[in-house]
Amino acid sequence: MFVLVEMVDTVRIPPWNFHKKLNDAITEELNKKLANKVVYKVGLCVCLYDITKLDDSYIFPGDGASHTKVDFRYVVFHPFLDEILVGKIKYCSQEGVYVTMGFFDDILIPPESLQQPAKFDETEQVWLWEYETDEGAHDLYMDQGEEVRFRVTDEVFLDTSPSGPAPATVETPVVPGQPKPPAPDDSGQRKEAPYTLIATICEPGLGLLSWWNN
Repeated sequence: MFVLVEMVDTVRIPPWNFHKKLNDAITEELNKKLANKVVYKVGLCVCLYDITKLDDSYIFPGDGASHTKVDFRYVVFHPFLDEILVGKIKYCSQEGVYVTMGFFDDILIPPESLQQPAKFDETEQVWLWEYETDEGAHDLYMDQGEEVRFRVTDEVFLDTSPSGPAPATVETPVVPGQPKPPAPDDSGQRKEAPYTLIATICEPGLGLLSWWNN
């Protein structure tokens, strides 16, 4: 679930931090820059593990800060494929069941990867497993906050770095006597997650912990 990743970066330390020990100042700046951030194709950065190498520090003309090239290792959340994890159901939608680990929320169990046969309850806004027994079918609801055991099947990284200004749009000429067309509104667009895990519970032993404890 957690891995150590070797990284290299040039750390800028402002003058008001010169009174601190160099390692402490570098640790603070690296965590400020990386902690709780997703690095593309690497994973979710958690915290600095250790510093393996420090080069000489330099102060450049016009900038009172010091600049130090640092080799370090960082703790990163990046589960391997087929790893079994336990989280809590955050919410359900037509897209599937969203699971949170507490520190990471972008885990999706799509409908086809739920225990089958599965059905979405529009009224309760939850997925349920229509569990067949000798006495008939029982609806096992996947309620919000329930602990769920799942297996990671895929990962999706999305490059969310800025791509520059948006292209200029061509205004449609207004015809006399006709209402002006409304301006495009992108406020309703959903913000894409930079790192998403795709999971499944469609196997024996996977799903809500309460299903198997009982």
